Amino acid sequence: MKILSIVNQKGGVGKTTTSINLSACLHKMKRRVLLIDLDPQSNASRGSGIDSESLEYSVNDVLLGRALASQTIVTTINDGYDLLPATPALTESEVSLVTKDNREYVLKNILNDISASYDYILMDCPPSLNILTVNSLVSATGVLIPVQCEFYALQGLSELINTINQIQESSNANLKIEGILRTMFDTRNNLSNDVSDQLSEYFPNELYKTKIPRNIRMAEAPSHGKSILEYDGLSKGSLSYYSLAGEIIKDE
Repeated sequence: MKILSIVNQKGGVGKTTTSINLSACLHKMKRRVLLIDLDPQSNASRGSGIDSESLEYSVNDVLLGRALASQTIVTTINDGYDLLPATPALTESEVSLVTKDNREYVLKNILNDISASYDYILMDCPPSLNILTVNSLVSATGVLIPVQCEFYALQGLSELINTINQIQESSNANLKIEGILRTMFDTRNNLSNDVSDQLSEYFPNELYKTKIPRNIRMAEAPSHGKSILEYDGLSKGSLSYYSLAGEIIKDE
């Protein structure tokens, strides 16, 4: 059973796209999957076809003890994986958790009650190293880091690895880097190739073989509330996420 925190403090690197499409691929591969939306922007929830107005509870209520996870989890209509959805109200937890005792363990305690029902739990984190991201890292078995191959990628990655090391020392000794994923990859771009080569040099054991290409169809899919698998199953984006899912399940 894996609990994967999908993290990068830099925005726009493909965290939510990866969260949705990897969840969909693993579900297609007959794995029991839960996606947790931990970003107040709630893009993973909208991109999974969930209307926030229709929700009685959200992950904010679960984190603050107003609802059980079992009451809040919904099954996505188009792709079939389970989702613990977010709304913009999640900013309340960002503020409230900071003053709680054992605040970094709130999510871990929640997952202890439901993790036996799943083979994979994926967490889409906000683009910052805030209390929600810390909760995700403390409760995870591994970290999946999407990286766009651009100039500042390595600097941001080193900062994130420092944070992961701190979490290992203080709260989650078993946390490991599950893998680093190159996203929005353009083989025609010299900078993409140069940064990719640097990643291969510095992280030879952590780097996934799969590269996620820039793909218009993949960018369109969330507005339809679907993964790329359901929106255009033969696109390069869809095939690349199947490849990533294959890399992840080979360790089972």
